[in-house]
Amino acid sequence: MPILSQIHVYPVKSLAGFQVDAWPVDKTGLRYDRKWMLVDAEGQFLSQRRLPRMALISTRISAGQLILSANGAVDFSLALDEDRNAPALPVQIWKDNCLAHTISGAADQWLSRVLDYPCRLVYLPEHSIRPVDPNYALSSDETAFSDGFPFLLVSENSLHSLSAAVGQDLEMIRFRPNLVVAECEAYAEDSWRRISINGINFRLPKPCSRCQVPTIDPYTGQTGKEPLTTLARLRQWQHKVYFGQNVLHDGLGELVVGQAVLITETGAKQPPLNIF
Repeated sequence: MPILSQIHVYPVKSLAGFQVDAWPVDKTGLRYDRKWMLVDAEGQFLSQRRLPRMALISTRISAGQLILSANGAVDFSLALDEDRNAPALPVQIWKDNCLAHTISGAADQWLSRVLDYPCRLVYLPEHSIRPVDPNYALSSDETAFSDGFPFLLVSENSLHSLSAAVGQDLEMIRFRPNLVVAECEAYAEDSWRRISINGINFRLPKPCSRCQVPTIDPYTGQTGKEPLTTLARLRQWQHKVYFGQNVLHDGLGELVVGQAVLITETGAKQPPLNIF
């Protein structure tokens, strides 16, 4: 039976995340996941697509603080508790317009200095709701500052299969999944439609199309050609390449590494590929 083998949380969109053994699930996904985001002077979101060096800023949560770390800089800490009196700022992520809260001038200065690029750090407040694409979701589904869905799921054997095809061991963190599943065949997740973990039901409405972010080395920030070259050869459909599945959830609770992943509904493979 498949099991949940890894849980990854990414508090700040496109910065490095961290791995946990257990974590609560809230209405927008894993607690604190993509609740913060960097924006430019026009309020447009920033990501590794534009600033690969964002991969080199690490995050962790300790004692009610979100802590940002980068080589050559003193750690920066900010409170996890929402400041309801913080100034509001309209921001844009893809085609979505949201009302975010700013954090502080000190946070903006720290990040701008580390990235050598002017930016601001913003937070998605509780009252600001970002719905999921209605073509794939219910009207009640929400996400924070993820690209579009609350969770991304990848199986360990899918990564092993891709690594073998590329000819090098690829790090799972290149693909930035929230949930990693073991004890299933490579790309078994392509046919999963509904799963359940610890009583929380999940829907898998569409596969995840990949941009250039997985080509960025998470330890150096340098960009290469793999694994997109191999994905284009093996996992291309309708001019896009796919790896992993986007996931929505129907309940709240807690996820713990080692819990069983119950496959409650399957369907045709998405994308509809027969050769891996």
